[in-house]
Amino acid sequence: MINFGLLTAILDGWSFEEAVDIAADLGFKCLEVACWPAGKAERRYAGVSHIDCERVCEDDAYAKYVNDYVHAKGMTISSLAFYPNTMDADLAKRNAAIEHLKAVIRASGKLGVGMVTTFIGRDQHKTVDENIELFKEIWPGLIALAEENNVKIAIENCPMLFGKDQWPGGQNLMCTPAIFRRLFEIIPSPNFGINFDPSHYVWQQMDYIKTVHDFKDRIFHVHFKDIKLYPEKLAEVGVLAYPLEYMSPKIPGLGDVNWSAFVSALNDIRYNGDAVIEVEDKAFESCREDILKSIRLSKRYLDNFIM
Repeated sequence: MINFGLLTAILDGWSFEEAVDIAADLGFKCLEVACWPAGKAERRYAGVSHIDCERVCEDDAYAKYVNDYVHAKGMTISSLAFYPNTMDADLAKRNAAIEHLKAVIRASGKLGVGMVTTFIGRDQHKTVDENIELFKEIWPGLIALAEENNVKIAIENCPMLFGKDQWPGGQNLMCTPAIFRRLFEIIPSPNFGINFDPSHYVWQQMDYIKTVHDFKDRIFHVHFKDIKLYPEKLAEVGVLAYPLEYMSPKIPGLGDVNWSAFVSALNDIRYNGDAVIEVEDKAFESCREDILKSIRLSKRYLDNFIM
């Protein structure tokens, strides 16, 4: 049975307690909790921090408070979420991302969550093969740390390629089945897997149902997000244009993901993990009430498929 929840990144400006209360009131069973370091976000939906991971690692009372507050609402934490670029060409940014990711891994272990959702990262100006060499340098140590802390690492398959600032290669290497296979061959650890989001397959024109079946043992966590592809715009600019010129992230049900088929595939592989709504729809960002509306609408739609 799928454990249905919410990624808290959309609740920027709400406190940890308010985020938990909102999710509980809406009937969610779990939370993927945003855990960026405190400070200004470099991009939309990043920089949100509902749990201070460094403090969790150092303060037993705070760690207990976090767990107690979530459990008192009848929920669990599906994952601690931090989506940086651990292979950034800027070494200062790269090292900062890696160090905070280590803190998130340790905090996930201490809280008993046992899951961290993140990106592999990518130097957007290097080839796939060059980035795989970077992966070999950076990621074995991170996965070893996860193993030591009894934590699974689930990599979201978002290419992080939307506009000119992420051009040409994007900022997350692990975004296609072919690359999944190569990276799993390099690090075959059972603690290394996928946080699967079908929406990214829509504009890349790949088969998300086949991937569910092909990687059923590597899917540790799931995102429910949608994307709308605009054929008339694609016909004007072509696939080599910035992707946001011909597609747009949407709440579930307002894009092109076949949710009936996707959830059916998850049931077929007996997926019984956590799946959370990720809201990144600009049409619902004008005020707090619109943000809450987007969450309510998303849950109402997906309740048709999830038991």
